[in-house]
Amino acid sequence: MNKILNANMGKRKTPSNPLLIFRTDIKTRKKVKVIKPLFNNHPLIVKWSVDTEDIDNVLRIETINDISENEIIILLKACGFHCEPLED
Repeated sequence: MNKILNANMGKRKTPSNPLLIFRTDIKTRKKVKVIKPLFNNHPLIVKWSVDTEDIDNVLRIETINDISENEIIILLKACGFHCEPLED
C-alpha cells in the first residue's frame, strides 16, 4: 500500500483545475512536513500530495489557476529539494 501524504485546504475545486506532476527527492514524512506550510498556505494550490513510496516520490499539485512548473521548482529548491516535471 502506497503512503500518499496530502493536504486539502478546502479551496473550491472546479473541473478545470490544472494538475501538475513532478518527480522529487522528497522521500520521508519528515521532508513532507517541511513543504507542508509552503503548499498549505499557497493561495493557488487546492490540493497536493507526495507519494513517498513511489520510486519517483511523485508530487501532485492541483491548482486554482495556472502555476508554472518553474514556479513549483523554484519553491521547492528554496526549501532544499529537487523536482522535475514527470512526463506521461
